[in-house]
Amino acid sequence: MADISNLHVASNTPLPAPQVLAEEIPASPAEQEFVARGRREIADIIAGRDDRFLVIVGPCSIHDVDACREYAQRLARLAEEVKERVLVVMRVYFEKPRTSTGWKGLIMDPHLNNTNDIPGGLRMARSFLREVLALGLPTATEMLDPITPQYIADLTCWSAIGARTTESQTHRQMASGLSMPVGFKNTTSGAVEPAVNAMKAAVAQQTFLGIAPDGRASVVTTTGNPGCHIILRGGEAGPNFSREDVLAAFAALQKGGQREGVMIDASHANCDKDHEKMADVFRRILTVRREGVPGIFGAMLESHLHAGTQKFPRPLAELQRGVSITDPCIGWEETEVLLRGVAG
Repeated sequence: MADISNLHVASNTPLPAPQVLAEEIPASPAEQEFVARGRREIADIIAGRDDRFLVIVGPCSIHDVDACREYAQRLARLAEEVKERVLVVMRVYFEKPRTSTGWKGLIMDPHLNNTNDIPGGLRMARSFLREVLALGLPTATEMLDPITPQYIADLTCWSAIGARTTESQTHRQMASGLSMPVGFKNTTSGAVEPAVNAMKAAVAQQTFLGIAPDGRASVVTTTGNPGCHIILRGGEAGPNFSREDVLAAFAALQKGGQREGVMIDASHANCDKDHEKMADVFRRILTVRREGVPGIFGAMLESHLHAGTQKFPRPLAELQRGVSITDPCIGWEETEVLLRGVAG
């Protein structure tokens, strides 16, 4: 008899069930209350009930937990300082989409050595999210693999669907069932309409294949997620943070029957992936908002202890602490100046 199954599968290792990992690394009652409050505050800003500016800020990706712990401690102090005008939410990104190949994030490869210890990565992710929450910082991440939310969503206050997956039916369905506000980025080409369509799908009831807390395959039916919005991140055609770009996005949202409001990413294509341009883009976003476009309710910044990026893979001993191994980030000093500038 011909062998017709799993011809290209080298291994298939069962994961611990989501509820098992949640019991092993549980959210405390205080953390659960803080997550609920953070989600409410973010949703209020998105809906225009809170006029503070929402800033999603932090490393492009978490690869060195110790350095990111120091970053989180600094950010928590700064967030407390500016809290009357700014709601600071820390980027805690554990999954990285790749255009072709490359390191796929802490959950997939926590030891940065291609051993793909995913159970270990999930444990590290849950533990670090708890540390950030304990500092009084709401958490933000990109939900990339549709199974991941079952393991970390209870510790997440806001999530993103990236430019590569905004058009994915799987991710739109997943977002409809997430318990936190979700931002959909415009596509890598710069098109905004797919993100609007993603919102329309995610606010609606959906039924799809998923996994239950006990790890079994299941049929998931959602009620729809009312906390969805779009994120302008630029694209192949160039940046899209100008007044004209924002008003065009509002028109697309209105046409699609969705609430007019946007978050703008100061990184990625909006700064040509040049961290030295990111601060200027962030300030220009604020200028457009102050000049009569109040529907800009938030922005994103990629920031780390030190500016720039470093090539990876390379020997771990050669990595510079507090420098991104994925997209380039601004450094801490510039981050302080920008966030205080919003509050000033």
